[in-house]
Amino acid sequence: MSEKETLLTIGGLQKLEEELDHLKSVKRREVAERIKVAISYGDISENSEYDDAKNEQAFIEGRIITLEKMLRNARIISESDLSTGAVGIGNCVVIKDIEYGDVMEYTIVGTAEADPTENKISNESPVGRALLGRVIGDKIEVNVPAGTIEYEILEIKK
Repeated sequence: MSEKETLLTIGGLQKLEEELDHLKSVKRREVAERIKVAISYGDISENSEYDDAKNEQAFIEGRIITLEKMLRNARIISESDLSTGAVGIGNCVVIKDIEYGDVMEYTIVGTAEADPTENKISNESPVGRALLGRVIGDKIEVNVPAGTIEYEILEIKK
């Protein structure tokens, strides 16, 4: 079974590489030290510090495996791949909510670097999926839990 391709911008790639480096070089050591200290307390069968540290260690190791797999299967979306003719991954898109007149700006990214707090939405999200391949002036309808929202594409930027 082939592994899923991870779409990343240059910034997203750097962020994942930094997180991986931090987990391997800093967090692993911190948790190993916590385990060592917890073992020094004696009986580990009823030692909550030991259990907490082991759980964190398992989480960190799982995250490292996930990040390594994502980076191994990464496809980088570079600035030269971007076009302003139609919405694609890596584009910044200005849209307007037709009903309320709200104007929003989103960057379409792969799921690995989606972060709604930074207005980065996944190409697999309902809005991201509806925007892909569309051009300025297009109106799209997006089904969300609250109903259907209609947007108009005002601008596409690199």
